[in-house]
Amino acid sequence: MTQAVSLFDDIAIEGPCTEGIKYAGSKLKLIPQILRLARSVNARTVLDGFSGTTRVSQALAKSGYRVLANDVAAWSEVFATCYLLNDKPATRYAELIAHLNSLPPADGWFTEHYGGLPNGGAAAQVDGLKKPWQIHNTRRLDAIREEIDRLRLPLVDRAVALTSLILALDQVDSTLGHFVSYLQDWSPRSYNQLLLQVPRLSPATERHRVYRGDIFKLVPTIDVDLAYFDPPYGSNNDKMPPSRVRYAAYYHLWTTVCLNDKPELFGKAGRRRDTSDTIAGSVFEDFRRNSNGRFVAVESIERLIRCTNARWIILSYSSGGRATADELNSALRSCGKLLQVLELDHKKNVMAGMKWTNEWVKDSQQPNREFLFLIEKT
Repeated sequence: MTQAVSLFDDIAIEGPCTEGIKYAGSKLKLIPQILRLARSVNARTVLDGFSGTTRVSQALAKSGYRVLANDVAAWSEVFATCYLLNDKPATRYAELIAHLNSLPPADGWFTEHYGGLPNGGAAAQVDGLKKPWQIHNTRRLDAIREEIDRLRLPLVDRAVALTSLILALDQVDSTLGHFVSYLQDWSPRSYNQLLLQVPRLSPATERHRVYRGDIFKLVPTIDVDLAYFDPPYGSNNDKMPPSRVRYAAYYHLWTTVCLNDKPELFGKAGRRRDTSDTIAGSVFEDFRRNSNGRFVAVESIERLIRCTNARWIILSYSSGGRATADELNSALRSCGKLLQVLELDHKKNVMAGMKWTNEWVKDSQQPNREFLFLIEKT
């Protein structure tokens, strides 16, 4: 168990151990507060609608909830399958992971496109482009990834192997935590040897479910007590184009590691063609206004809450200095009763009986504010 800072000075809140990759917008530090809100209502089943690295799903599952995890990303589905659907003790995977670690390195597709030479810095490559990994690790990646396919593993075993591989790659990369640009010079960790370890697994005690798809198509088909939504928020700079593909672009390499489909690439970072601006997109990352004058992202949140079959909803919201708060406030109030608002930068709890509207809307004008809303649908 990991100790977390409480929203109240006299209350200690603990959260279960989770693991994941470096991730923009990670809710790792918010898990104790999310669990606190979940415990405040009489919920047994929880939908994690934008599960990402699945840290929240992992924490909910370890806390005794039945979890339904969904995300559009293939790598997120792999993580969810690994952590939620496994029914064996972690030791059962030791032989598989040891076998993958024992493979001799091989030159392959990943080395060709993402492996860099260690001498002279990351920029001194044959093609003149910076790379996310040194060649000694991409050669191990090539060997391990091909072996995972060759073994034709059962679904969960395959997910465990791929999760282990991604976690190991995340420990030896030369990036700032995403794959749209790489460091000018090699990071110290990139010189280390890629070494897979068995993920921190616990046999599932509930019948969890894993989905990969459009959240708007999923929510009308399932019933849960509580839904947790942390949609991706794109650029909030009104003078810049909307950030429509941030998450698809940031983690394109994890998708390729999972699919091993050797996709067509473009750009200096070697992005998948299917993450280009004209193909990938999310209404939640779109901060433009629609024909009715409403922000697309806020209208999408309201639509999502309305069509979700859950009594309670926890919504994460990250502000960024633009006046979307008034419209979001109106949208939330139209969907149900706001039970609690937690404003996490200042660690204060704002209850529905207080003047929470003015307080949180005012605070949201400052950049980098994070809020958790607990809503009871009417």
